[in-house]
Amino acid sequence: MNRDWIATAQTLSEALPFLQRYDGATVVVKFGGHAMIDDKAMERFARDIVLMKQTNLHPVVVHGGGPMINEMLDRMGIKSKFVNGKRVTDAATMEVVEMVLSGLVNKRIVQAINAQGGKAVGLSGKDANLMICEPADPELGLVGNPVEIDPTVITTFRDSDFVPVIAPIGAGRNGETYNINGDTAAGALAAALKADRLLLLTDVAGVKDADGKVVTELTPETVRKLTAEGIISGGMIPKTETALAAIEAGVRAVVILDGRAPHACLLELFTPHGAGSLIRA
Repeated sequence: MNRDWIATAQTLSEALPFLQRYDGATVVVKFGGHAMIDDKAMERFARDIVLMKQTNLHPVVVHGGGPMINEMLDRMGIKSKFVNGKRVTDAATMEVVEMVLSGLVNKRIVQAINAQGGKAVGLSGKDANLMICEPADPELGLVGNPVEIDPTVITTFRDSDFVPVIAPIGAGRNGETYNINGDTAAGALAAALKADRLLLLTDVAGVKDADGKVVTELTPETVRKLTAEGIISGGMIPKTETALAAIEAGVRAVVILDGRAPHACLLELFTPHGAGSLIRA
């Protein structure tokens, strides 16, 4: 008997308690970073999502698309203005953002999941009033914070074969269109769905301590302490803030993990050692 086959069977057998543990659970996955522009990584991610759905787990994918937006704005000659490192989104920029996120990026992910035998459906926060927004900061223009989430359209898919793929575009109360930070959108959606897990896929291995080692498990108190000490800094701050807000709103746990690692979602959910940094109350 081939030793590799036995090892594969052993791995499948060891996954059983985790498959039972997550049976019927809702998991919101924020997909972004390097994996979005790498065809092989996209294919692996799509396959993992289809496998999750096949095992009666209910994945909801929320995606970003910053690099593709930048590329399209450059191509169209639209200059961006930045305030404190954040892009000011005027009406012309917003048109491009919506076109890229709801169109190009969203449909590419949908297509990748369908190609692996899944049934993905692309939506944005504007569909069925999923995300109603207010301006995050008047200086940033059409950048929004979701203030009302109506997850009815998502829960409709729950007991079906369909996997919702959400572009982080929201609607204003007066017909405006808002650009939402992908992590923020995923956190708000996970909270509204009372998700079992929120997986934030990023381009780093997880939350690191003072020695640069990944911390595999943290409490909100530890996160606040590491932030106050300046150990959690830069781009990790919005991710940990999203995690804390989601946990406070009823999400059981949030994991910040490396989306570049092959099968990161499966490692996190279906193996004893997990992947990345788990934050829970």
